[in-house]
Amino acid sequence: MSKLEKPVVIGITGGSGSGKTTIARKIVEQMQENEHVLIMTQDSYYKDNTGIPMNIRMNINYDHPDAFDVALLKQQLRSLLEYQAIEMPVYDFKKHTRSTDTIHVEPADIIILEGILVLASADIRNLMDIKVYVDTDDDIRFIRRLERDIKERGRSLDSVIEQYLGTVKPMYHQFIEPTKRYADIIIPEGGANDVAIDMLTTKVHAVLSENIK
Repeated sequence: MSKLEKPVVIGITGGSGSGKTTIARKIVEQMQENEHVLIMTQDSYYKDNTGIPMNIRMNINYDHPDAFDVALLKQQLRSLLEYQAIEMPVYDFKKHTRSTDTIHVEPADIIILEGILVLASADIRNLMDIKVYVDTDDDIRFIRRLERDIKERGRSLDSVIEQYLGTVKPMYHQFIEPTKRYADIIIPEGGANDVAIDMLTTKVHAVLSENIK
């Protein structure tokens, strides 16, 4: 049984390709052996598009808050906060819908939730102890997204550029960047900012100490 009253939840947000995952991993690296950390990605909680024709799925705006199953994320995050295991959904980015598979996830003392819109919902935001915004230049984020989507998600160069200009960039300025005002910590330049990451991990340890029974 954990010695904490409840797990510590860290929300990390920023535009696509800003370095959210890198920062999450660096936090894990700086935690002690007895500090169990779970990294959750908001991408797992895209809505299930099964039954929707592929041509429509391909044109869904996946950078809009409505693309996410916030109710399921909230439910599963609450379960983890009560030290209950969950069956996390798996999203198939090549088929643009949720997989029939799930991942069994055990609770942990530190939960890192990262995603482009994790601070957009007050219901999710209010479950967080530390809220982080990763502020990275648009050009750098686009190049990183281009490389990722071609290598990992089977997208073509033209489709990535079209999606970026059509929805990713405008949605960033409309919905993602405004959530910066909710952040406790803003990290410029993403995972390359070692000083900010050191400060963040120091804060995490301080919150952990406050939550000890």
